[in-house]
Amino acid sequence: MLETPICPVCGSEHRQVFWEMLDIPVFCNILWSDRDGAINCNRGDLKLAFCEDCGFIDNIAFDPQRLEYTQVYENALDFSPRFQQYAQNLAERLINTYNLQEKTIIEIGCGKGEFLTLLCELGNNRGIGFDPTYVPLPDHEKLGDRLQFIRDLYSEKYADYQGNFICCRHTLEHIPTPTNLLKSLAQIVGNKPETGIFFEVPNALDIFDNLAVWDIIYEHCCYFAPVSLAYAFSSCGFEVKQITEEFRGQFLCLEAQPSLNSDRTIKPETEQVNQLANSIAEFSQKFEDKLSEWEQKLGDLVNQGQRVVIWGSGSKGVTFLNFMKAAKTAIEYVVDINPRKQGMYVAGTGQKIVPPAFLVDYKPDVVIIMNPIYEQEITQMLQALGLTSCQVRCDV
Repeated sequence: MLETPICPVCGSEHRQVFWEMLDIPVFCNILWSDRDGAINCNRGDLKLAFCEDCGFIDNIAFDPQRLEYTQVYENALDFSPRFQQYAQNLAERLINTYNLQEKTIIEIGCGKGEFLTLLCELGNNRGIGFDPTYVPLPDHEKLGDRLQFIRDLYSEKYADYQGNFICCRHTLEHIPTPTNLLKSLAQIVGNKPETGIFFEVPNALDIFDNLAVWDIIYEHCCYFAPVSLAYAFSSCGFEVKQITEEFRGQFLCLEAQPSLNSDRTIKPETEQVNQLANSIAEFSQKFEDKLSEWEQKLGDLVNQGQRVVIWGSGSKGVTFLNFMKAAKTAIEYVVDINPRKQGMYVAGTGQKIVPPAFLVDYKPDVVIIMNPIYEQEITQMLQALGLTSCQVRCDV
């Protein structure tokens, strides 16, 4: 194992690289309109390091200069009924918990603004969203001046924009020094303990305990478990109220408020860090075993002359295709219900992204669902298309 720089969350030198994957696409969620461009996309390396003191995991080979978040970045999940219901329930819970009625809400990393729009519609709130990838959508017009979007990264230069509630979903994991954002946010909200803070990130326990390995991507330079997430916030001036696992354990949701006691930092729970350390120690071998298992499965399907598609062209699908050598010959198409992705090509491997209706004529023998939480809705769509004889697999 290699020695690594100090931990960007707790400053510890007790860190070691435990896993690496070289030459992978730097973007899973950039849309490519031509196959050659997708195959020849920019690439980078993954070298994951684990902090033995706070449990934080990051990619020490990450180079932010390789990434530029623009309007062609597309990672919306809101076309899925299952995800729509999750977002609806989450928005309603936050509105009820924080009494978000006719309030001002700031969202950091708002994407295309779907969740911020939902919060504003349900609570008659005003919303300010920050994201360099923002693209105006027709739904935003009906809220008029109650919605404002700033196509930029959130920082202290926007300190004049004050909100009663600040949320940030699936953005912190993209920031190589996440405490910089948290310290800036603490500086901006100042001594306002009434300000509600909500962050949502991928759950490192799901990835490294449950081997949800297809969620390891270059864009995610940080991986948080509850113990490291709590420490990061408490060390930057926040009082952590709760951290919960959501979306069948795939997400961590943190609720916090500005702390009036600047010296109040929660020490990392040693037992939790040690438990994660055990999973990290076994991860490399378990990852290789899983990769070998699926190389064999895909090879067998090719030898049997089976037509195979995967469902889901997001991070999981792109990572699966790029990690698996057999996928280049076994899988020709990727299905996605997001119309903004259809007709585009997968970064790194070049499979074409197609709508579900494409399968009627293609008639796949096997459909591999990249995220099992969507199994029910995908199975229903396949049945509605008359594709009742194809094998559906969710065991990735």
